[in-house]
Parts: sequence; C-alpha cells; structure tokens
Amino acid sequence: MRTQGKRGPHRIHMIKKVRSNLIELPRGWKRAILIFADFAVLALCLWASFSLRLDRWALPHNLEALMIILAGPVVAIPVFVRMGLYRAVVRYLPERALWTMLGAVTFAVLLWVVAAFLLQFISRNVTPRSVPIIYWALACVCIVGSRFAAKRILGVPVNSTLPAVVVYGAGEAGMQLATSLRGTHLIAGFLDDNPGLHRREVAGLRVHPPGHLPALVRDYGVKQVILCMPAINSSRRKEIVAAISNMSVGVSVQSLPAMTDLVTGNYLVSQVRQIEIDDLLGRSPVPPDLELIRSMIVGRTIMVTGAGGSIGSELCRKIAQWHPQRLVLFEANEFALYSVERELRGGDLSIVPILASVTDEASVAHAIVEHSVDVVFHAAAYKHVPLVEANALEGIKNNIFGTKIVADTAFRLGVQNFVLISSDKAVRPTNVMGATKRWAELIVQHNANKAAEAQTDQRFCSVRFGNVLGSNGSVVPLFKEQIAMGGPVTLTDRAMTRYFMSIKEAAELIVQAGSLSEGGDVFLLDMGEPVLVADLAENMVRLAGLQVRTTNNPDGDIDIVVIGKRPGEKMYEELFYDDTTAMGTSHPKIMRSTNSTVATLDDALIQMRDALDRTDESAARHILFDMVAKSDRYQQT
Repeated sequence: MRTQGKRGPHRIHMIKKVRSNLIELPRGWKRAILIFADFAVLALCLWASFSLRLDRWALPHNLEALMIILAGPVVAIPVFVRMGLYRAVVRYLPERALWTMLGAVTFAVLLWVVAAFLLQFISRNVTPRSVPIIYWALACVCIVGSRFAAKRILGVPVNSTLPAVVVYGAGEAGMQLATSLRGTHLIAGFLDDNPGLHRREVAGLRVHPPGHLPALVRDYGVKQVILCMPAINSSRRKEIVAAISNMSVGVSVQSLPAMTDLVTGNYLVSQVRQIEIDDLLGRSPVPPDLELIRSMIVGRTIMVTGAGGSIGSELCRKIAQWHPQRLVLFEANEFALYSVERELRGGDLSIVPILASVTDEASVAHAIVEHSVDVVFHAAAYKHVPLVEANALEGIKNNIFGTKIVADTAFRLGVQNFVLISSDKAVRPTNVMGATKRWAELIVQHNANKAAEAQTDQRFCSVRFGNVLGSNGSVVPLFKEQIAMGGPVTLTDRAMTRYFMSIKEAAELIVQAGSLSEGGDVFLLDMGEPVLVADLAENMVRLAGLQVRTTNNPDGDIDIVVIGKRPGEKMYEELFYDDTTAMGTSHPKIMRSTNSTVATLDDALIQMRDALDRTDESAARHILFDMVAKSDRYQQT
C-alpha cells in the first residue's frame, strides 16, 4: 500500500523531468527527433496499410516490398521540410497548422503513389489501389495526432510553479504580450469578447469567451488577468473589471498601458501595470494645450504654496517638466518640503525650498521679492472637512487669512499671475472648510478688482474642482487602508455622490486655466458625471481581487458598512451656483463662471480678525456663514 501511494508523485516527477529535458534540448536535436519519429511513424503506417488490405500481418518478405514501404517516409520527409512542418514550435502549434499538415501528408502520399508505380517496373510487387487511401488516412491521424499530443504534453506544465495568467484580448497587442510572457508565466489562454474568435487558437493559445474564466481559474490556478485592449474606453474597462471580479474571487486585474504610451516608448509591450481606480472613472482625457502651458510657465519664476501637499506637489512635478526659470517651493511642513524638494532636485532647474507658513506675511513677501516671482499657485490650505470642522479657528486663520496675506502681497509686489486652488465645497457650503474656500475666492476676486482699477495688468483667478483621487485626506487612501486590513469599508451614506478627477489631470488643467485668466475669473474644471461613493468603494474592493460581502454573496471578503454623515458633510457637491452662467473656453475641459465680490468684505475681515483674537469660535462661525450667505445672494442677482 505504501509503495502504491508513492507511485503517483514519482510518476509525476518522472514526467516533469522528461518534459523538462525535452524542452531544454537544442533546436537542432528537437528537429532530428521529430524527423526520426515521422520516418518511423510513416513507415509503420504504410506497413499497416498493406497488412489491413491483404489481411496478413507480416514483415516485408523481400527487398522490393521493403523498398516500397521505405519509399513512403523517404519522399514524405522532404515534403514536410519544404512545407514548414519542422519550423513550428510544437508547444505553441496553432490550430490552423492542421490544414498545413493535412496538405503535406496528402502531397507526400501522391508522391509515394508515383514512386510505388515506378518501383513496379523493377519488381514483381503490385500495390493494391486501396492501399494509398488507407495509408493517407493513417498518416493523417498519426502525423497530426502526434503533434497535437506533443503540444498537449509539452505545452502544459505538470504541477507548474510558474504564475498562471489569462490575457484578456486576443488582438495584436495580446499576441505580443503573450509571446513576451512565455517562459516566465503559464498562459492559460485568451479571453475575448469577439464570438468569431472563440474556440480558435491565437499564437498557439486557445481563445475562450469571458464566461470561461472560472473554469480556467479552477483548472490552471489563475490568479491574474491582464487586460490587453489598449484602445477601449474607461467605461468598457470598468465593465470588464466588474465582470471579472464577480466571476472569480482572488483574481487581480492588470492592464497593458495605453497605445500612445507604447508608441512613444513610455512602456514596452512586455510591461503591464496594475489597474488604478482612476482608470474606471469613465473620463475621456484631453491632451494639454501646450501653448497655454508655455505662456504660463516657460522661462518664468513660479511659486507654489503648499508645495508638499498632494495637489501642490503634483503641480510642482508638472511645472518642473515645462522648464520654468525657477521653482519656489513654499511649505510649512518640514518633511513634506524635504520630500518634494528631494524628488525634484537635479537637472538644470533651479529649486528653492522655503520652510514657512502662508500666515507669515514677512516670509511670503521675502520669498516673492528675493526670487522675483512671476506666478503664484496658492494651494496651501486645510482641506480635511471633519478636522477643519473640529478646529474652525485654525481653519479660518490658515484658509482665509493665509489666502489674504498671499494674495495681497502678490498684488502689492507686482506678481503677474495669481491662481487660487479652490474646491467644489465652496459652492453653497455647509461646512467650515467649504465656507473658508468661498471666502478665499472672494478675497482673490477683490484683488482682481483692485488690479483692474489700477490697470496693473495683473491677473487673479480661482480654479474650482471636486475631489482628486489619492489626495491627502480623500476617501481613496482610506478605502485602501480598510481593504488592506480586511475591512470593513465605511461609507457615510450609500446615496452620497462626489465628483472625482485624477490628480495628474487636475494639475495640468490648473496651469492651463491660469493661462486663460482675464482677471477675476472662477474656472470650473469639467469633472464629468458625479460618482456614487458606494460604487467607488465596490470598485476598489474588486481591484484588490476581492468580493464585496452582501446578503446575496455571504461568502464575500469585504463588508461595506454605512456609518452616517459626518458633521458638515453634504450628500452631493456642486461646481456651479448657476450652471447657466458657465461659459466655455478654448479648452474643452475648462469653463469660466462669473464671480461677484461683496462690498462688505473688508468689514467682515476686520470682524473675523477680532473674533480670532478673542478665540470666539461661535462669533467666527456666525461671521463666516453670514458672509457666505451674502455672497450667495450677490451671486444669484
């Protein structure tokens, strides 16, 4: 019993060893073995054909009979060589090779018939007319069958330790990717939406309908699907990821880079990347207007406040690519400043790190004068809604008076362009963070009016947009952390919606919007359609190769639970006070809206300063939202 129990693993080990030795043989040896095998098989088929016809199983009784039998493989091998039967790699033999093999066997049999006819003149043996037909049938079965049997044995590893993958997309890019992955991965096959390709072979691999993925996971242990359809849009990509996640638990989805990246050399065809959540937004990216960027950045000295934050640091990365004369990094957080300065340091670009707060007027003025700043991108702000709500006075001090100091100083010292990074939470705000951003917009508008009256040709504007994926304090890092810990993922409300944009796209659009400014503008970035935060959470669970646990799927991996709205949160955000006032610009993703200042802004700022000095949070909140209400009335009239 013990000996019998050991036979299975021993047999598998022997098969694996033989298979490995065959694969590692030099190409010339492999061809020689195949030619020898074909020679023997064809001779055996021809002998079997005579035996079946004559009903006599005996070896050739004379030299003439042996010559007729050996003539079969002798004339067939050159035909096989000429028709490429020894050029193909048997492990990756495509199904269409069947017709080539049948044609080669048919031609070889016809040549043998001619050879056998000629041999009859020098021998006493007569070949029965049915023998060529029997020989053709046996040769077709043996030659074709032996190759596909070898492909089956050599092409699928026994207990393979290679990672098993499925390539989704059997087009040109998919074939190139499959070729590049051979040797490092076990490719279980292709998935493709095209029914015309199903059950066919491409690059030696079977093409399956998408619904066959669970079977491939079961049979091959597939843990990874590589989406190799660079031309599909984000909406279709989202559908595919959702379908894969619903079909198979524990399967991650990766993607071949976009075709533009392949053409420009940013990626190789053999490289794949993990699908990110911003791939599923359904947005259509628009190439940047290089002329707008050049006029704003090239050869000018740029200062970015909040340079170490998520938006500020991405702005710095983009600006650094567009050859400014100097880039001034203004940041209050030491580690954040250190990180972004170290990342950007190098090359010909002059980087100036300044560790200071925007509430320090002397530091702001010194930075602008010392480095002759031409453009200011004001990204410094407290943005986390619950924290600002719990620390209202500090949020007011930083977001309102910090903006006032930077904007006023920029106006006084002749900075040509000032761009405020605002938020969709500034529209009809229900929380302190959104209200402080609305005040910041009014302060920038106030300085724009002063510049217009003084005819200084300075341009002050605000850029308003929604959430950026992956920014500090956004839901994406929170959801990632919760998923990594095994859940649950927490939602405030399943009906809550938000606008989302990738951080890279936001940074590019901010720069271009600044270049479009005529003074006093509020630019609105096209955020696409609002996204249910619940859908975002479910997509992130799927991207992690997991399933959401629900009443219909109690065996799922991650729970999504609703914990209720936090103080100051809105169910949905808006970009406009009145969308009929939004006007298009030369850029399809940037709109311009009118903005009205409030005559009592200066008085309200004095009152707010007094409330801060007295640490009177109740009075500060009253002044904060009272001014917002007045600005809303101005905006609507």
